[in-house]
Amino acid sequence: MTSLSRTRPVSIGALPRIKDALVLARSRRALADLDAAALEDVGLGRAEALREARRPIWDMPCGWPRCRK
Repeated sequence: MTSLSRTRPVSIGALPRIKDALVLARSRRALADLDAAALEDVGLGRAEALREARRPIWDMPCGWPRCRK
């Protein structure tokens, strides 16, 4: 049995980053669901869209406000 007292609490400062990661994950899932015409409109192929959709939640592009390099 794991004791909760051993875990570190999430700081308030981390909440915006967590929110951004969840928004990004939702956007990536939506990208994977686009049809061929919609992907063509945004200039992506199916393989590129699926590759982006498979990126891990913590892999945030540096164009995002709270990106860490």
